Parts: sequence; C-alpha cells; structure tokens
Amino acid sequence: MPRILVVDDDPMVGATIEVLLLRQGFDVTLTDGGETGLAALEAQTFDVMLVDIFMPHMRGFESIRIFHERAPAIPLIAMSGYAFASSASPSPDFLRMALELGAMRCLRKPFTPETLLTTIRECLGQSAPPKDQKEAP
Repeated sequence: MPRILVVDDDPMVGATIEVLLLRQGFDVTLTDGGETGLAALEAQTFDVMLVDIFMPHMRGFESIRIFHERAPAIPLIAMSGYAFASSASPSPDFLRMALELGAMRCLRKPFTPETLLTTIRECLGQSAPPKDQKEAP
C-alpha cells in the first residue's frame, strides 16, 4: 500500500484529500504545515509527497525546495490555488517555478479527484487496473 504524505495548511483541503486517498487504499499521513510535514518525513518513509506551495511559516517555494532537498528520491507533487501566469498576465508562473525547484508534477487547486489520482499514479509509475481485475505478475 503506497504511503502518501499530504502537507497543506487548509484543513478542509487536507481532509478532503485524505478521505479520497484512504478510500483508494493509500496509507495517508496528513500534516497541517511545513514544520509538521518535515517532522513526518523524518519519522517515516513515503512513496509520494503532496505539498502546498504557499503555507504560513514557509514562504512560497521554500517548502518545495526543503522537502525536495530532504527526500530527493520521493516524487513531490506541488499544489497551489494561487493565480498562474497566462499570456495576458505578467504574473509569475508558480507551478513552473515549483518544477524547477524539484517538484515532479504540479496541480492547480481546485483539482478533480481523478486528476489527483492520475497524478499520484504517474508518480508511482503505476497504471490503475480496473477494480475487478488483478495486475498480471
């Protein structure tokens, strides 16, 4: 059972992701910020990390950089609900910047359950077999 670390300071977002992943058979550790996420990372091993880009006490991309530095072999999925660059806007492209700091994938909030599961499975290198079929040996 893959172990997923979820680091998000929004309790509703974190709880929603946790319930979704538990229902899909993942082992989930939910933390409410950068410090608690790093403590969990030091105490356990994980297969994938979901880390919010903007959290209190870890400004902007500091969380992505630190989590990637501490566990470079664990795929990191960066999440953000902030505005993103477009052709009509001079604002920074936060998700592209997260990729440059070590994130394997990025998700813009809000995202669908299907998008989240597909992204996690891509990071795990898995394709999801239908529930009524087993994977071939």
